[in-house]
Amino acid sequence: MSKVAKSIRRGLEETLAYARGEADKRRYRVHVPRDLDVRAYDAAKRRLASGEDELVPAAIAHRLLDGENPVRVWREHRGMSARALAERAGISAAYLSQIEAGRRDGSFDTMRKIASALGVALDDLAATAIRGRPRRRRP
Repeated sequence: MSKVAKSIRRGLEETLAYARGEADKRRYRVHVPRDLDVRAYDAAKRRLASGEDELVPAAIAHRLLDGENPVRVWREHRGMSARALAERAGISAAYLSQIEAGRRDGSFDTMRKIASALGVALDDLAATAIRGRPRRRRP
């Protein structure tokens, strides 16, 4: 084998060794996010088991994303009547009905009481305020 051929072969072997090393590094980088995902998954499972967090059915998420009033959606999801929610929140049933229908905005204090009665974060009820009045569904 000539000097040139040996030099080319040595260069090729070094290039292949470098490429293998880079591939190993890339393979290692791929495993790091998986480890983070596993830890995030385990943390989420712990929050669910402790009752700190809950799973929301897709039907509920779709109703909220469709613009339905979040107070009504969460109330129905919790299986509460409007009268029962109003009593638990310490407001009149008529006022709750107006909030759910979008005819009135609840004060911060009222929305806080409703959120507490429903067992949800106040942010979960703020969607109406952020997006504006809920859209009416067409039959």
